[in-house]
Amino acid sequence: MADFGGSDLDTFRTEARTWLEANYPQSLREDPEAGTRMIAGGVKPTGDYLVWKQRMAEKGWGTPTWPKKYGAGGLTGAEARVLADEMDRIGAYNPMIGMGLSMFGPTLLEYGTEEQKQRHIPPIVKGELRWCQGYSEPGAGSDLASLMTKCEDAGDHWKINGQKIWTSGAQYADWCFCLVRTDTTKKHEGISFVLINMHQPGVETRPIKLIAGSSPFCETFFTDARAEKDDMVGPLNGGWSVGKRLLQHERSGQGGSRMAGSGGISIPDMAKKYVGVDDQGRLADSDLRTRISQHQINAKAHALTVLRAMDEAKGNVNPSATTSVMKNSGTWIGQNRSELLLEIMGHQGLGWAGEDFDKDELETVRAWLSGKATTIYGGSQEVQSNIVSKRILGLPDTTQG
Repeated sequence: MADFGGSDLDTFRTEARTWLEANYPQSLREDPEAGTRMIAGGVKPTGDYLVWKQRMAEKGWGTPTWPKKYGAGGLTGAEARVLADEMDRIGAYNPMIGMGLSMFGPTLLEYGTEEQKQRHIPPIVKGELRWCQGYSEPGAGSDLASLMTKCEDAGDHWKINGQKIWTSGAQYADWCFCLVRTDTTKKHEGISFVLINMHQPGVETRPIKLIAGSSPFCETFFTDARAEKDDMVGPLNGGWSVGKRLLQHERSGQGGSRMAGSGGISIPDMAKKYVGVDDQGRLADSDLRTRISQHQINAKAHALTVLRAMDEAKGNVNPSATTSVMKNSGTWIGQNRSELLLEIMGHQGLGWAGEDFDKDELETVRAWLSGKATTIYGGSQEVQSNIVSKRILGLPDTTQG
């Protein structure tokens, strides 16, 4: 690809549009959620989804702004936004989904050694390996720094024993980025960040079935699990800073446009289908029309703010409290979207199974139930509000009566 240097965006837009039109499979345009359902269910990519994934991997556009030397796109931020616009225009999506892309990869690019980057970044760019997150424990959720999974120096490797919980996708993962305790005499300063190969006898995963019918989370047990000496990211006992930076990437993703309600089912189209239109072609229910408009305004404002926050965070590896704002905003907008869709569908929004409900109706109900968890996982809404009040607004810990 030519190096446009961010100055000739019209030329790049033409190239991106031409390439996408030629390479995005028609079947995915007709069913844009097919690939997402496949990956969420732990199924390896097949058919046109696999073709699309391979094409994006070869182009490097699944990770558009990552360095080109690792096989990524090497685009400027402005070019990446043009690419995103062109993908949205035809309903295309990034097939390189997962924690390696959204959380671990950006963190490793900032904190990893060159050898670690050369080893782990190219497989993420190509979508070859799956990653999971080993953070929360039964006794360490919102107070993550109280974690007790133990990591000991075993000479030529690290030996790990303990339990993690709510490990998303652990049953499918190839690797786990994990916070472990390497010093029991200190709290935050006794934590390290290690990478664990999930395909070894010392690792056991047990899926946790949720109310929505799926099992995205697991209990994960480490019994004398092994991590190589060069699988520690950052210094010994310096994992808390690395872990916090990763949470910043995680919460940026959780507060991103997808969680906030972009993509997938169009609310205005669904409203016209179920509620109907008046003689001017407008949605018949004026109150619902107003609330849908307000939701779309909020979602757009949120998406633009996410882009601004990403630009401001460039080159700054110190964790920011901004992501707490975006996480709460994104999850609230996403839940509001689900509530609107159920209301619009009426009794057809009550289905769980059966021929009386179509695919969109069934998926909307399950998405509504799954979405209830978004204000809990990845840092609960209450904890994020506390962070905002203390670190952004400067409010005291307690209020004097």
